[in-house]
Amino acid sequence: MTESKSPRRRSLLKGAAVAAGASMSAPMVMAQAAPVSFRFQSTWPAKDIFHEYANDFAKKVNDMAGGRMKIEVLPSGAVVPAFQLLEAVNKGTLDGGHGVVAYHYGKNSALALWGSGPAFGMDPNMVLSWHYYGGGKALLEEIYKSINMDVVSYLYGPMPTQPLGWFKKPVSNVAQLKGLKFRTVGLAVDLFTDLGVAVNPLPGGEIVPALDRGLIDAAEFNNASSDRVLGFPDVAKNCMLQSFHQSGEQFEILFNRTKYNSLPQELKAMIDYAVQAASADMSWKAIDRNSKDYIELKTKDKVNFYKTPDAILRAQLDSWDKVTAKKGSENPMFKKVLDSQREFASRAGQWQNDYMVDFKMAYNRYFAKSGTGGAAPKKS
Repeated sequence: MTESKSPRRRSLLKGAAVAAGASMSAPMVMAQAAPVSFRFQSTWPAKDIFHEYANDFAKKVNDMAGGRMKIEVLPSGAVVPAFQLLEAVNKGTLDGGHGVVAYHYGKNSALALWGSGPAFGMDPNMVLSWHYYGGGKALLEEIYKSINMDVVSYLYGPMPTQPLGWFKKPVSNVAQLKGLKFRTVGLAVDLFTDLGVAVNPLPGGEIVPALDRGLIDAAEFNNASSDRVLGFPDVAKNCMLQSFHQSGEQFEILFNRTKYNSLPQELKAMIDYAVQAASADMSWKAIDRNSKDYIELKTKDKVNFYKTPDAILRAQLDSWDKVTAKKGSENPMFKKVLDSQREFASRAGQWQNDYMVDFKMAYNRYFAKSGTGGAAPKKS
């Protein structure tokens, strides 16, 4: 016998059907929602590999977000000058940015310790380890809070050791540095000043024009790929390799905190993992591209490469100790960061130095005699 449906039952069934329909249509509504858009600016010229790294990070986020979030990256100067990136992100003029912590050095000298100097013998990957596992991240957040910068900062991308720089004539001793008009940034400004150099902290895109016009005599930037595309070999033919002035630097990705906090937790987690993936990808790409451009600089651009003499490297360390002692006495936060680095480096450095083999032994066995790897840098 068929049971007749009461008005109340018919009403309940109708309500359930409506609820089920609404539940099924919810994903469609979410999929059609406009993505959360972030407008970023890098501190790098559009042609530089560093700007490419910024776009690589954005692409990883955009691909993983599946339409829910989109980051657009503009080149240096599109909205604000390179050295004004932090303020622009803090104010919301930009939603985020890509640069280096050393560019904010003027706001608190302690910020330069995330890049400038020998970092107690730590390589850039070890500096990142200190940042994420040795207390550096909390210290950076403390500094930003003290200077009223309401931003979310991610550090990533360990940079290879940067050259001493490009010179019209190679330098063989510390005396030849004295009086040179030289470009560098961060706490390296103080280090080179102590060595008697006249320093001009120009942003990346202004260095080669300044060299070309004779406004500076020499300059450092970062790596073979950046140096080549920015035009260094067109204005100088001598590059001094190896230096302690910025031997442990990394990149910084900034977010405006208010905009970042508006994101759902899953998108915040996506950013976390995109930073880690971009860090590994950047270090792999740097090896490939820097090595290719190093060969091109030597063979096509006819650049002379020289190893920076050990006497200059030791003089850098002497100057660094004087600079950091002075800054530490003037700025308690500087000393706090420096002490944290020292504690971590004493343990991590011993482990790395004891465990890591000297790869030059194996490389020289296979390439030194045949010359397959290209000529080694000259001694000045």
